Amino acid sequence: MRRREFITLLGGAAAWPLAARAQPSVRPARVGILTPGGELANPLFATFRQEMRRLGYVEGHNLILEFRSAASDADRLPELAAELVRLPVDVMLVEATAAARAAKQATSSIPIVMGVVAEPVETGLVSNLARPDGNITGFASLSLELHTKRLGLLKEAFPDMMRVGVLRNPRNPSNELQLASIKKAAATLGVDVETAEAERRVAIGPALDQLRERGASALMILGDSFFFNEHKLIVLLVTAARLPGIYPDRVYADAGGMIFYGPDIIDNFRRAADYVDRILKGSKTSDLPVQQPTKFELIINATIAKAIGVTLPTTLLLRADEVIE
Repeated sequence: MRRREFITLLGGAAAWPLAARAQPSVRPARVGILTPGGELANPLFATFRQEMRRLGYVEGHNLILEFRSAASDADRLPELAAELVRLPVDVMLVEATAAARAAKQATSSIPIVMGVVAEPVETGLVSNLARPDGNITGFASLSLELHTKRLGLLKEAFPDMMRVGVLRNPRNPSNELQLASIKKAAATLGVDVETAEAERRVAIGPALDQLRERGASALMILGDSFFFNEHKLIVLLVTAARLPGIYPDRVYADAGGMIFYGPDIIDNFRRAADYVDRILKGSKTSDLPVQQPTKFELIINATIAKAIGVTLPTTLLLRADEVIE
């Protein structure tokens, strides 16, 4: 190699580290997760993280997740939402109505994706589903129609049922709407409705005891983030009381709940990852419609029914998408 070529090559090699240092680093996307309760490892957020990985995001490299849980204390949600805004995050993923409200009150500029929210129009989160205004979009749960359907399934399973017990969370604004739809349907079926409240883990057992003492022969659990996170305890206590129950989420059936009817909300969080990805790449929330579930499952745990001494109609078992034996 000639001397001039060698010096030129050597100079270029010496410049490589400087050039590398001069390359602009890619700022990782910062996504805030706000939930009334639960852990980052729960099925909803585990599914979201898995889908984000599939979309090419690596936590600690091009993605930072800022997880904030109110630990079942809804009063903390506004403070936690404000904390995410101050960081700031690029997008917020929220679980449940209370978290969505806190996020919306905290910011009008940071995009918000609802992983699952009951009745977002009726609760004032968006004005319409097709083209949501403001900075919020995501996925709804159709809870009002579904609770009416669930009550009908209970009546079909137990034609002699005269009183149903309903467990609700008084801190969840959508629970009032859900309860109203159940009472309206119950009036047409000739069924009385008894309610009991729980917003803390220690209150679940006494609330279920109240419903049984008031003569409820079957139970309905309203859709709620706190109840979702305590689903194993709820199913355990309902089964121990030897009462049939119908539940709003698949996780209850997986834990031994007798009847589940509804959509797969875990899949909502898989689809929410796609919305977050599209927003990070420039889409506006107003261009992403609030989606409703389109697929519903009826799952019956015949083993639990037998264990608590109830017989379910064959016609209902034949309609089930899955019968656990």
